[in-house]
Amino acid sequence: MTRIRQLATTDADFDARLAAICDAQGALNQSVIEATDAIIGKVRSAGDAAVVELTRKFDAREIESIEDLRVSIDELQAAVARLPEGGYEQLSLAAQRIEWFHQHQKQDSWRVTDALGNTLGQRVSPLDSVGVYVPGGKASYPSSVLMNTIPAKVAGVERIVMVSPSPRGEINDWVLAAAYLAGVDEVITIGGAQAVAALAYGTESVKAVDKIVGPGNAYVAAAKRAVYGQVGIDMIAGPSEVLIITDGSVDPDWIAMDMFAQCEHDEMAQALVLCPDTQFLEQVQDSIARLLPTMERHAIIAAALEGRSALIATTDLADAAAVSNRLAPEHLELAVADPEALLQKIKHAGAVFLGAYATESLGDYCAGPNHVLPTSGTARFSSPLGVYDFEKRSSIIKVAADAGQRLGECTSVLARAEGLTAHAQSAEMRFKADKPPQL
Repeated sequence: MTRIRQLATTDADFDARLAAICDAQGALNQSVIEATDAIIGKVRSAGDAAVVELTRKFDAREIESIEDLRVSIDELQAAVARLPEGGYEQLSLAAQRIEWFHQHQKQDSWRVTDALGNTLGQRVSPLDSVGVYVPGGKASYPSSVLMNTIPAKVAGVERIVMVSPSPRGEINDWVLAAAYLAGVDEVITIGGAQAVAALAYGTESVKAVDKIVGPGNAYVAAAKRAVYGQVGIDMIAGPSEVLIITDGSVDPDWIAMDMFAQCEHDEMAQALVLCPDTQFLEQVQDSIARLLPTMERHAIIAAALEGRSALIATTDLADAAAVSNRLAPEHLELAVADPEALLQKIKHAGAVFLGAYATESLGDYCAGPNHVLPTSGTARFSSPLGVYDFEKRSSIIKVAADAGQRLGECTSVLARAEGLTAHAQSAEMRFKADKPPQL
C-alpha cells in the first residue's frame, strides 16, 4: 500500500528533509547534453538531410524529404471531423476562454513629453515568428497547442510553426484539431533536438523562427538551452508540481484527487499538502489509499507520491504560507475557508487557485490563464507564459533642437566622467556647447 511521507514544520530536521524532496529532480544529464549538441551540430551543417536522417532513426519514418513531414490544412480539417461527438465544441470553449483571458494582457505603445519638450516612449510590437513544440507519439496534448499558440496570435505574431514528433507516422487527432482551431500556420511532424535545431537555425525547407516555446523531454530541454541566444525560449521547465494549503474544510477525497492530478504526469511530479490539522492529514492519507487503486495511471501516481510528495503538518496557515513562499510552487491551491485572506500572505507562485472549487485541473485546460508556468522555485523571478512573451518593446527617443540643450550638457559631463570623449563630443557638437564642461 502506498503511504506518503509525513513531515511537520516543527521537526528538527524539517528543512533538510524538505530540501531533499524538492532538490531530487537534478540537472540535465551530461550524456543528454552531449548527444543533443551532436544533433544540433548535424542539423546546422547538413540541414534538411540531417533532419530527415534523424527522423528516420528516432521516429521510424520512411520519408524522402521534409515535405513528407508537413501536415496540410486538409489533414487538419480531417482530424477535426474525426473527433468524438462534442469534442470540437469543448476544444473551442477552451480556446475561447484562453483567448479572452489573454486579450487582457495586450500592451499598448505609448509616448510622453517631458518637461524639457522632448518626446519619449515605448513601442510594443509582436515577434515575427514563433515555433511551438508539442510532444507527440502516444501523448495527446491539445491543451499545450492552445496555451502556447493563442497568446502568440493575440500578440499578432505573423508566422507560427508547430513541430511535433510522429513515431511511425502516428499523430493525435486532438493535437491536429487544436492546431487548426488555434490558427497554426505550419505543422511539421518532427521532434526532439533536431526539431529545435531546425527552428533555431533554419534548413533549406524550414525557415528559422525568433522564439521557441512548448514542453518536451530532456533532449528538447537541452536543445532549447543550447540554442538560447540564437532564438528566445520560454523556459526550461522541470517536473510538474502542486502545493495545496488546506485548513481541513475541504473533502479529503478532493485533496487526494488533486494530488493525483499532478502526480499522473510522470514519476518525478510532486504534490505537497500543508495543513495545521494533523487529523485531516490522516484523512487525506486514507483517501489516497482508497482511491489510488482506482486510478488508470496508478503506478505513475504511486511513484510520484512515494518519491517527491509529502503531507506536512504546520503550526497554522501563516506557517503554511511561509513554507509555500520558500518553495515558490508552480501551482498553489488555497483550499481554505477564506482564501482571499490567505492570498495576502503569498508572495511567490506560478498560478494560485482560490477556494474549494478551484481545482488546478481547470487551470490546465479551460479556466483561461496559461498553464505554462514556472517550476522548481523559479516563480520567485518569472511568470506564466503570456502575450508579453510574444511581444518586444523598443524605446522611443525624439529630441528637438530647442529642447535638448539640457540633455546635451548632462551627457557631456557624464561621458567625460567615464572617459568616453566621443560620446561627449557627439552631444556637444549638436547642442553647440561653447566649451566642454569642466569637471
